[in-house]
Amino acid sequence: MPTALQVASGTGAQLGVFIKSHQAMESARAIDTVVLDKTGTLTQGRMSVVDLVTADGVPSRDVLRYVGAVEDASEHAIATAIAAHARGELGDLPSVSEFTALAGLGAQGTVKGRRILIGSARLLAQHEIAVPAMLEQARTRWEHAGRTTVLIAADGAALGAIALADTVKPSAAEAIERLHAMGLRTVLLTGDNTATARAVAAQVGITEVIAEVLPADKAATIARLQGEGQRVAMVGDGINDAPALARADLGLAVVEGSDVAQAAADLILVRDDLNVVPTAITLARATLATIRGNLVWAFGYNVAALPLAATGLLNPLIAGATMALSSVFVVSNSLRLRRFAPPATTGSYLTDYLDEPAAVSDEAPVRPAS
Repeated sequence: MPTALQVASGTGAQLGVFIKSHQAMESARAIDTVVLDKTGTLTQGRMSVVDLVTADGVPSRDVLRYVGAVEDASEHAIATAIAAHARGELGDLPSVSEFTALAGLGAQGTVKGRRILIGSARLLAQHEIAVPAMLEQARTRWEHAGRTTVLIAADGAALGAIALADTVKPSAAEAIERLHAMGLRTVLLTGDNTATARAVAAQVGITEVIAEVLPADKAATIARLQGEGQRVAMVGDGINDAPALARADLGLAVVEGSDVAQAAADLILVRDDLNVVPTAITLARATLATIRGNLVWAFGYNVAALPLAATGLLNPLIAGATMALSSVFVVSNSLRLRRFAPPATTGSYLTDYLDEPAAVSDEAPVRPAS
């Protein structure tokens, strides 16, 4: 293993980056697009219920009882928050039977003989369930405020809507700014609705949103970006992100995420700080620059010395001493990475090690999921 890679691995561990594959260092050099998941990656991933609206004549306790029972059988962050809120309001929750998780859409189950459907507006539309105007208005208002909305239906009739809030990580905006300063394009990829995704993107400064993507389609979205000629890094945390992490040119998993996501990633961010993302990419590029410098020196020395040695003009003692000095130079140059300190924005270190930055658009278009 080159000395530079050994030093970079230790430096990365100190900075909060666990390098699983040294091939990732080479991949990071060419990255021009960083795709980030929303829940648990850009946000804390700890949802809380902030509002509840019910249809006319429907008691809120009934809605909480149904939604709490179904969501209590799920392990999703949204489901956990709803079940905890319902239990806090009602105490014990009824049991659920025939529970089914609907990936990227919601869940369903039977509670007290009623067939309960919980999830997005798309899910209710698929079941041809009409949403009353008051619920639709609440949903639109919440989503434009950056809230995640869950609709509840029973036996084919909409009963209510619940709004949940998640806090953006304090480091998110700064990390995105640093990525842009490095000339990288940023994309928010989420299964959440477009309005909520755009609100979160606006908070952190992400330039592009791809929303309402089903878990099975995340990897396909990464492949589509790659098909457009982009070299893509994916940052995620959940089981649903694992295929996309594996498909990306560089996968970065949050340490608090699922084991499956960590297994699929090339780098693991061992600190709950998104600034580790630009740090990891900058460190990888600095390491590759150091390796190239070492190779240039070693190759140049041999090219110059071989003809002299072949013609007998190079004293063996001098050749041996020079070879030792060459090794000392390579090791010393590699050890410079121990002093690696990523800047907050572009500066002398970035200028030394990074390729020419690409232009970053000020616009924030929303791309279709397909």
